[in-house]
Amino acid sequence: MCKGIIVTLNETDKKILEKLLEDARFSSRQIAKKIGVSVGTVLSRIKKMEEKGLIKGYSAILDQEKLGYQLTVLTEVTVSKGKLVEMENEIAKNPNVCGVYDVTGLTDAVIIAKFKNREELGRFTKYMLSLPYLERTNTHVVLTTVKENFRLL
Repeated sequence: MCKGIIVTLNETDKKILEKLLEDARFSSRQIAKKIGVSVGTVLSRIKKMEEKGLIKGYSAILDQEKLGYQLTVLTEVTVSKGKLVEMENEIAKNPNVCGVYDVTGLTDAVIIAKFKNREELGRFTKYMLSLPYLERTNTHVVLTTVKENFRLL
């Protein structure tokens, strides 16, 4: 799917997606039964949404804290000399990084990352500060996660 193209969903599509977001292991038959349509309808709608790039893949949602990731941080990044894309691509390679966003405001980008301990966070911060065009970082440590859910519809 090309960036910038909005996919229009009808009510059936939305209901199918709600069930997939609830549990991507639901079979087409289970989804059809739950929303009151035929299996063929579910299969064809899912295929169209995959072809349009709306559905990018299927995965398990893990409890990061149970895996030992106790720290979530949001790091604001300021970059010099027009090297923002290069810096973002480099930072995005780090396995602890969950999101990299261009933003408006006083900083150029925001990084969301998770770490098991302060030592991992410290190494990551020092790594970022060693990057050639990275001018400054401002890291916020999350104290309490009130809501964390990227499964929007």
